[in-house]
Amino acid sequence: MRVKPKEEAMKKRMGKPLRILLKSLGAIAIVIVLFLAVVFIADKVASKSDQGKIEPYGQFVTIDGKKMNVLIQGKGQETVVLLPGYGTAAPALDFKLLIDELTPYYKVVAIDPFGYGLSDETEKERTTENIVSEIHEALQQLHITRYTLMGHSIAGIYGLDYVNKYPNEVSAFVGIDSSVPTQPGMDVKFPLTMLKFLKQSGLQRFLVSVGSDPYASLLFDDKTKEQMKMIMNKNANNNTMLNEMKNIYSNFKGAQNLTFPKNLPLLLFVETNNTSVEGWIPLHEGQIKDSVHGKVVTMDGTHYLHHTKFKEIVESLREFQAEIK
Repeated sequence: MRVKPKEEAMKKRMGKPLRILLKSLGAIAIVIVLFLAVVFIADKVASKSDQGKIEPYGQFVTIDGKKMNVLIQGKGQETVVLLPGYGTAAPALDFKLLIDELTPYYKVVAIDPFGYGLSDETEKERTTENIVSEIHEALQQLHITRYTLMGHSIAGIYGLDYVNKYPNEVSAFVGIDSSVPTQPGMDVKFPLTMLKFLKQSGLQRFLVSVGSDPYASLLFDDKTKEQMKMIMNKNANNNTMLNEMKNIYSNFKGAQNLTFPKNLPLLLFVETNNTSVEGWIPLHEGQIKDSVHGKVVTMDGTHYLHHTKFKEIVESLREFQAEIK
């Protein structure tokens, strides 16, 4: 049946906007593809460039055939071992202000766990058991057998397991806004697939470059800031870190039946105004309630208290140890 002229004209009028829409969508798709291609290539070029600019620090120990980087600074009779929070890309550099404040009085050992800093990545599951075992092996190889364990954030979970496994080695535990096994919100489902895509596509570096500088207002020297940025672009959301993120809930849950040994000196520095975790200060007070030598020190600052309160942390640590002695 022949289509009437009016119907043909109507179809043409209706088809024109559709064609325009399809052309527009096609153009947008091409722009997105080109943008992603440019971002991907730029990330690869920048990563290659950064490899030649990242300066070594510390020394390597070999564990399970992988290299773990450890920075040792200071020659004090007492030793402090520093453990980072989750996702701290360059732990030994991130702790630099605190390390410099500690070293007149202590021998300081800052560990880059696998996947962090200059250490290798690993295929081993990032369970508390594996992480704690690797850190202990590193210290054993370095002949460090008696020390204060000082940990930031999630190191409160790993540290809790550590002090129970090696009570004859740890002389005290110091938490820097350290995690508590029973804190709420750790059963969240993390967007692992999206984070992996951001890393592999180069979008992660792009987003970091257009975002605000997290180190701008801090007292790190310019060289350290630049090194931390390059290592952050290298390490953030790598496969080892994402595996650790996958294990966060089970690691927290596994620590819920653990408590700090009663006779272990316990000093916890806690952010005063943490509005993201309900009962943040009482949670830490609960950890010291049965401790013979337990103390909570609240501080105004961000979760990374050691970025701004490093002098106060060292002063309080020395006072605490003098009180115990």
